[in-house]
Amino acid sequence: MKDQLNRTISLIETPKRIISLVPSQTELLVDLGLEDAIVGITKFCVHPVHLKGNKSIVGGTKQVHFDKIKALHPDIILCNKEENTKEMIQELEKIATVHISDIYTIDDSLELIKLYGALFSKEENANAIIKGITEKKLDFDQFIQDKPKRSAAYFIWKQPWMVAAKDNFIDELLHLNKFENYYSDLERYPEVILQKNRPESAELVLLSTEPFPFHESHVQDIRTFFPNATILVVDGEMFSWYGSRLLKAFDYFKTLHQHHLC
Repeated sequence: MKDQLNRTISLIETPKRIISLVPSQTELLVDLGLEDAIVGITKFCVHPVHLKGNKSIVGGTKQVHFDKIKALHPDIILCNKEENTKEMIQELEKIATVHISDIYTIDDSLELIKLYGALFSKEENANAIIKGITEKKLDFDQFIQDKPKRSAAYFIWKQPWMVAAKDNFIDELLHLNKFENYYSDLERYPEVILQKNRPESAELVLLSTEPFPFHESHVQDIRTFFPNATILVVDGEMFSWYGSRLLKAFDYFKTLHQHHLC
């Protein structure tokens, strides 16, 4: 079996002790019926809400306690190319087999679900999730087809201002919503310089609730730079969490358009 970086994953039997270092993948494991097999998670693995009270917290997504991970005797450690560092993964490989995901598109996400289904002998559950997401997406594609395109700036951080540009999963979901990425000339998650004497022209500004916890009080802060834009605080998990969260995301997007972008 190979992971999404085309690395060969060698396992003698189905892993029984799993450490997940990616919040969205932790949620996916639970929805696949693997909650009992999870032995370690990050402090950011907040779904389902009860999990942090039942599992060992081994650190964050960029820094972990290797001694805690080693003591849990994992069969496999689940990582992501974007969320976890290369240096961290190199150390983790000294402890157990590491599986790395690499997600840019919906298809990548569906592939990961299928991979986990095979890896953990949960094919039936994986297929059900894939079917559900596929149906939700087809329904949303019909819903969105007559909506107008809008230029949209998606902010993920303040001080410094940072955005989701091209070449990431957020950009894929923006395009699915007919939002043309205002910062499509930039890559990944760049810092942008905003100036009060140089108003920006995006039609829509989305302030994500994660990783920076934007809320309504920040709307006026950004309006200084985007005086003519519609500015919304949006659920960052719906735009950036792949896996089974997509079962909820398309309904969220529908509500966003119906209630705020009529």
